[in-house]
Amino acid sequence: MLVSLAVATPGDASGIAALHATVARHLTAEFGEGHWSRAPSERAVIAELRRSTVYFARGAEKVIATLALSTRKPWAIDKTYFRPAERPLYLTSMAIEPSLQRQGIGRRCMEEAVKTARSWPADAIRLDAYDAPAGAGGFYARCGFREMGRVVYRKTPLIYYELAV
Repeated sequence: MLVSLAVATPGDASGIAALHATVARHLTAEFGEGHWSRAPSERAVIAELRRSTVYFARGAEKVIATLALSTRKPWAIDKTYFRPAERPLYLTSMAIEPSLQRQGIGRRCMEEAVKTARSWPADAIRLDAYDAPAGAGGFYARCGFREMGRVVYRKTPLIYYELAV
């Protein structure tokens, strides 16, 4: 499936929040209750638009993929685990419609994120993933990200990943 990411506006927030809610319900059904069970509200997505550049892909009738890139370090990231970088970007809030997962959409989103980072310009993309069966760490590793460390932040086990761009 061809995926093209667009920059989100406040008018896209409800569709993005709906996708996050769908993914949260799916992960909870598959892996049980966890940090992944919470989905942002439309208002929270609008707030994220002020802190990050939020990208999304739309299918025929709804948002099917989203991610955010920001120069602002997320609260759960400890920079000491990463290699020195002058202009890192932080990838957060990635979600893919569960019925469309394992069809290359996530990989295509990551390719677009790397392309965007190179033109930003940035020298690294950093992120965290849940260190749990519901986490996407294996996906990020398959996309070329290197594991940088494992931590527990506010009782949530995380794996840090980085990709030099």
